[in-house]
Amino acid sequence: MSAFNDIRDYVAIPRVLSLRLSPDGSRLISTVQSLNPDGKSYGTALWAVPVDGEPYRLTRSAKGESAAVFTASGDVLFTSARPDPTAKDSSDEVPSLWLLPRAGGEARQVAARPGGIGAVRTAGDVVVFVSDVLDGEEAAEADRRKARKDAGISAILHEGYPVRYWDHDLGPGRPRLFAARLGDDRLEDVRDLTPDAGDALRQGTFELTPDGSTVIAMWRSYLPQGEWRTDLVAIDVATGERRVLLTDDAYDFEGPLAVSPDGARVACARDRRTGLEVSARSELWIADLATGEGAAYAPDLFPADITWAPDSSSVYLAADHQGRRPIFHVPLDGGEVRRLTGDHGAYLGLGASPDGRFVYALRSAVDLAPGPARIDVADGEITDLPSPAPRPQVPGTLTEISATTDDGATVRGWLALPEGASAADPAPFVLFIHGGPIGSWNDWQWRWQSWILAQHGYAVLMPDPCMSTGYGQEMIDRGWGDWGPRTQADLDAIVDVALARDDIDSERIAAMGGSFGGYMANWLAGHTDRYKCIVTHASLWNLDQFAGTTDAAMYWQREFGAPGSERYALLSPHQSLDKITTPLLVIHGDKDYRVPIGEALRLWWDLRRTEVDAKFLYFPDENHWILKPGNIVAWYETVLAFLGQHVLGQEWKRPDSVA
Repeated sequence: MSAFNDIRDYVAIPRVLSLRLSPDGSRLISTVQSLNPDGKSYGTALWAVPVDGEPYRLTRSAKGESAAVFTASGDVLFTSARPDPTAKDSSDEVPSLWLLPRAGGEARQVAARPGGIGAVRTAGDVVVFVSDVLDGEEAAEADRRKARKDAGISAILHEGYPVRYWDHDLGPGRPRLFAARLGDDRLEDVRDLTPDAGDALRQGTFELTPDGSTVIAMWRSYLPQGEWRTDLVAIDVATGERRVLLTDDAYDFEGPLAVSPDGARVACARDRRTGLEVSARSELWIADLATGEGAAYAPDLFPADITWAPDSSSVYLAADHQGRRPIFHVPLDGGEVRRLTGDHGAYLGLGASPDGRFVYALRSAVDLAPGPARIDVADGEITDLPSPAPRPQVPGTLTEISATTDDGATVRGWLALPEGASAADPAPFVLFIHGGPIGSWNDWQWRWQSWILAQHGYAVLMPDPCMSTGYGQEMIDRGWGDWGPRTQADLDAIVDVALARDDIDSERIAAMGGSFGGYMANWLAGHTDRYKCIVTHASLWNLDQFAGTTDAAMYWQREFGAPGSERYALLSPHQSLDKITTPLLVIHGDKDYRVPIGEALRLWWDLRRTEVDAKFLYFPDENHWILKPGNIVAWYETVLAFLGQHVLGQEWKRPDSVA
């Protein structure tokens, strides 16, 4: 039976989350997520994937493992909150750093910090990691953390912005970078490289030069009125001396970061700082590490991942393009940018083999779960390697469609068709609207899985309207500051094309969206009655309220303007409450800090007081995404029951998972 038929079978599918190539190019390492024995949570483990053999599991613990990197000798460093069996008073509350020898044997703990250890990088015998640190005397930090916990204090006093990020509170500790040397049994000479960092390292993105002498890190500079700018800094590992490498008032320098094998250059994303009339733009930026001088490459390709060719003469870039995320070869000498992969796949986790012959990557697609692949640099031939997790067979077919909009632009999308859809038996239809709004439907989705709906007989359209990536800057410019009207016109055009097919039922239709897609779901509810029902997840309802309560208010207010300005009134879905007649299913997690729960609470109250047919699926312990296995079951079962009632005409039955 298909894993997409029973949601409980679906949540039990193991998932390959990452991929990293060893220095000698002989094997890859992946973090694989799978259902824990209790069936209530997920755990992670590390798997080795030989480039010419079968995968095998490397680690096993109740706490799981992540953040794996290779040392120069091929050992594996990883983080885990597992207890240290050699320590008398071992704590397993926060992740520590472990080393797994290549030669085999048990992993051993090599470093621990009171605030835990996060991302890790290594070169030669140098190790650099990020850890959360309380202000004050370092020697007493563990005692101060314990005293705070014992006293039952959870309060955090803020004197700056931001205070939250995605799903967690910031503070009272702040990230710092630590450098150390690999010893025989433990890390030695551990020292704080950034004692004066303050809040500058909030994102904790950094890389280490191949000789281990310099850390390249993203560094926030805080500006008046709650704004900040992201620079790149170079930090000397020996002395901690820091210099600004890349800074520009009109741009942020962001990840992905990659340092060239010869240690001479850094590749990153340069993101244009937005404004009322300045749209989002991201470009590949490559700069000299000695001088900071740089240039843009591969215009109109938003960098998603970067790796260098072993001779440092070019980079391989993964970027959204026409509903895919191909790998591109970008030479530094001004030569032509070449698309390396010709399939409909989406690639991440890039790593170039030391001999320059291959690029390894995680390959997925809308109809293909992620797994390791090898791409021949000479001819682009793609070879799927044995995966540490099985790839489920999708129950239907994937078709590409496009439409011409009212302003002459072309909008394309993916259409997942269920098995058996035909003119004699047309499938009911569901529109999926992606989030972002800067984004694209181009890879496998664990959270918004169209194939579950296809298994239940629905055709699912996943379009890329204005502000989608992979279609040039003009596509983003078309929708900037015009979210609702322009996006709806694009969606209407491609939905019309889909509904004109004889294998789709043009009467039994619904729309769904999350985040920005939820905003558009709310917008459609107030501006059309063509859909039988609408599902709105983690959605923006009152823009003025949202823009001041989200975790990054300054970003959204660049596009919308100061609170109360005209753009809020023009684009806020709540302004059309009196026109909503379509049944709505509202879904939201209380720990969502990107789109705070106040949006759903206000939407739900507005729908109740105007007596719109609606339901509210509320998750007290979830964030912007629904991540716990049981809650995933409840999400899909409720959505399917809601669609069944309003699209298929079935009698409403409250799902057992929310009974």
